Order: sequence, then structure tokens, then C-alpha cells
Amino acid sequence: MNEVSYSIDTTTLRCPLCRSGVWGKGSDKLVCQGPEAHEFPVVRGIARFAGESYIESFGVQWNRYEVVRPEMDIATFHAKTGWFPEDLAGKNVLDAGVGGGRYARLIGQAGAEVIGLDLSSAVEKARKICSDLSQVTILQADLLNPPVAESVFDFAYSIGVLHHCPDPRKAFANVAKSVKPGGQLAVWLYRKNSLPQELLNKALRAITTRLPDSALKVWAKLLTVPGGIPLLKQAGSKVINFSTFEDKHLRLCDNYDWYAPEYQSHHTLAELRSWFLEEGFEEPRELRPEKSGRLYEWVYDHDLIIGSGVNMVGRKRS
Repeated sequence: MNEVSYSIDTTTLRCPLCRSGVWGKGSDKLVCQGPEAHEFPVVRGIARFAGESYIESFGVQWNRYEVVRPEMDIATFHAKTGWFPEDLAGKNVLDAGVGGGRYARLIGQAGAEVIGLDLSSAVEKARKICSDLSQVTILQADLLNPPVAESVFDFAYSIGVLHHCPDPRKAFANVAKSVKPGGQLAVWLYRKNSLPQELLNKALRAITTRLPDSALKVWAKLLTVPGGIPLLKQAGSKVINFSTFEDKHLRLCDNYDWYAPEYQSHHTLAELRSWFLEEGFEEPRELRPEKSGRLYEWVYDHDLIIGSGVNMVGRKRS
């Protein structure tokens, strides 16, 4: 019955409108099995369950900037999930907010069966960089109404995505429901900083989120300058957010990533822990940042590093 050449069994999919099963029809659409037979187009090899909506800036970002850095990506993936790519070999994995596809590619290469969801046109970049991996399927979809069944994934992760949803708690619950009993979920969210930092950031973003893309590109580029000066990047980035990556191109992308999105929420470790527990996970484990050192860890633990995260991994109760 499944005529569309997907690497996954479409029984994993659910219609986001009525939660019925989904099957392929020809090579240009998917159709749900509900009484309304809702149809979803397949465009350039990607099933489109939703349009860009509030997340358009990420389509611009990931299609504009080249950020795949395999060695760095492996280190970041491990730091923010607690897993190495090879740990996921042969497992069903959900990448909740696939972006440009760099992590989906890593774990797909390691042998995982991956579904990557993203609401933005970043799915174009993700499919491109994963095009040689038949075990990676990219879908354009909304995490607030994802087209996946419950309790089907061995692993799921969301790195820096849920805080860009209008309702991060609901998006978290949807991702959590997709994990099998005994499966694992890792989530990284922006950390809530001190009140002065939060107020200044809100004031700046009230301006930048209204800028035309041409002006926002200039702003992101200007901020790459202090991010490359040792004294400034250590002190200045505690006042307003700008990227301090050594790679200037990564700094540019990171700056755009911070100041462009319409939605950006900040969270506490206690809040994230409560989400895991409320969704039926065993006591989640905090994942510490890649950087270390007494001073850095003190500043981090006192919520003074803008752009740092709260990061946890948990196992769903069987």
C-alpha cells in the first residue's frame, strides 16, 4: 500500500489533523486513513505536513550558512545528549527540530533510523546533506502537532529548538509522548539568566526581531567583531549575547540565530526537570556543558552566561 519511497514504515506516521494512520499515494503526496482522507504534498522528496509559519528565520539561517563541522558536531551532540552517535546504531530516533541536519547526518551515518522534523524550510538543507543516507527521513512538520505516533522511538532529542515554539511545554510533551517506555529523551533549552540580562536581551530582541533581513545580517556581522577579541568576548558576552566561536562563520550564524527568531523563551533546570517527571520519565540527569574550569562553572551555575543552556536526559518508565 505504501507507494512512496520512504526509508521508514509509514505506520510510524500519524495525520496531524485527525491522528489517523498515513500511507503513500503515488510519489507526490501522503494521504491519511481517516474519513476526511487529508492529503499532504511531497515536494522535492520531503513530505510537507505544515508550512513555515512563525519559524521562517530558521529556513533563511540554515539555508544561508554552512555550519557542518563533523568533529565539533560529534562533541556537541555528545555533550548535549550524553550519547555518542554509535550508541544509536540500529535504533529508531527522532530529531525534534532537525534544522540544517548536521546531527541527523551524524547518527544516520552511525546506523540509526532517523526521522528529522522541522517546521522551517531548513528541511531543504537537511535533506541535501543527508541525501546519501536512506535511513534518514526529513519531514516538514510542527512540533506543536507532530505527524508521528506515540511510543515509537528508542531515542529522541531536541537541541536548542523547543524554546523557539509559542508553547515550549506542549512541544516537549509531544516529543516525550513519541518515546517508547524504556526509551531515552535529551533536551537542551536556553537558560534563564539574571534579571538585568533578561531585561536587556528582551529590549534588544524587541528591535532585532522587527528588522528586515538585510539589516539583521549587518547586526549579526557586527557582533562577530567583539566575539573574536579575547578580552571583549569574555566580558562583553555577559552583558549582551554574541557568539564567541573561533570560527567567524559560525559566529555569524550563531548571532543571527539569537536575534532573528520571533519566539525565544528561557528556562530553569528545575522547570525542565519537572517537565521530564510530569511526562513519565525517571529522575532525569543534568548534562554539564562542554567547557569546564572553576570560574566558568561558577558563572554558569549562577546563570550569568547568556546563551548557555539547561540540559537533561531521562529514561521513560517502562
